[in-house]
Amino acid sequence: MISFRQHVVTLVSVFLALAVGVVLGGGPLAEVGHDALTSTSAQPKSKQAGQSSAFGDAFAAAAATRLYDEQLAGRSVAVVSLPGADQRVIEGLVGQIEHAAGTIEGNYALQHGLVDAGEKSLVDTLGSQLMTQLGEGAADEDAPTYERMGQLLGAAITTRDERGDGAGQNPTSIRQSLAGADLVASPEKEAGRAPLVLVVLGDDIDDDILGGLLAGLASRALGVVVAGDTRSGVNGDVAALRTRPEAGKVTTVDGVDLGVGQVTTALALVRSLTEKGGSFGASGSDGAVPLR
Repeated sequence: MISFRQHVVTLVSVFLALAVGVVLGGGPLAEVGHDALTSTSAQPKSKQAGQSSAFGDAFAAAAATRLYDEQLAGRSVAVVSLPGADQRVIEGLVGQIEHAAGTIEGNYALQHGLVDAGEKSLVDTLGSQLMTQLGEGAADEDAPTYERMGQLLGAAITTRDERGDGAGQNPTSIRQSLAGADLVASPEKEAGRAPLVLVVLGDDIDDDILGGLLAGLASRALGVVVAGDTRSGVNGDVAALRTRPEAGKVTTVDGVDLGVGQVTTALALVRSLTEKGGSFGASGSDGAVPLR
C-alpha cells in the first residue's frame, strides 16, 4: 500500500515540475501550439505562470507538516549565506526548518572578500595564522587555500555530533578572526555548533572557490545542504557544483525561490542526517523531492 507520505511527495514533485516548467516555458503545455493556447485562454501567460507557481507553493505548504513529521526535532542548523543571497528566500527557508521542529543555531554571512579570487592571499594568510594559533587538527595544512578555510569555518560553526554542542574557545576565536578580517559576519550572540549546515547561494562565484569551501565545510559537518534558485540549477553555481567531485559530499537543491523548493530543502536537511550527496529540486537528477 502506498503511504500518505509517498502520495504527498509524488504530488509535490509534480507541482514543482509544473510550476518551474511553466515559469521557464518548458511545462507540459510547451509543445501545444501557440495559437491553440492563446485561443483557449483569455488570461495573460504571466498570470497563468503565477497561478501555477502559487498553487504548487500552497500545496507544499499545506502538506509540509505531514511530510516533516517533526523529523528535525532536537537538531540545529547553521545557516551560511553567500553574497547576493535573497533575504526573503533565507527567511522562507528558516521558516520551513522551524516548521520541521528544527532550530537555527546561527546565521553566518560570507563576505565578498572570502569569495573574491583577488583576495586569495588574504584568505591564505589568515588560514595559516589560524592553524598556527589553534594547533594540530584545526585544519589540513596540505589542503588548498579555500578547502582549508572551509575546514576552519566548519570547526567554528558545525560538528558531527547529531545533537550539536556548545561553542568552545577555539570556535569563538575562529569566528572573531574571520569577522575581524571582514570575511564572515557572525551572530552577535554566542552560538553553539550545529550538526547540519544550510548554504544559501546568491551571486555566481568562482567554481573552485565554492567547491573548496564546501568540501572543507562538509568534512566537519554531519550534513550540508546547498540551496540555489531555479536559474542556478540550470546555468549557475548549483549546476556547476553538480559536475564536480564535491557533489558527493553535499546535497544540492535548486528552485528555492519557489515555496515547493523551500519545502524540498527542509526535507533534504532531514535526509542529510543519514545520507550525504544527492541532487534535488527543479533540475535535480535524483528527483524533485528527497525521500528518506
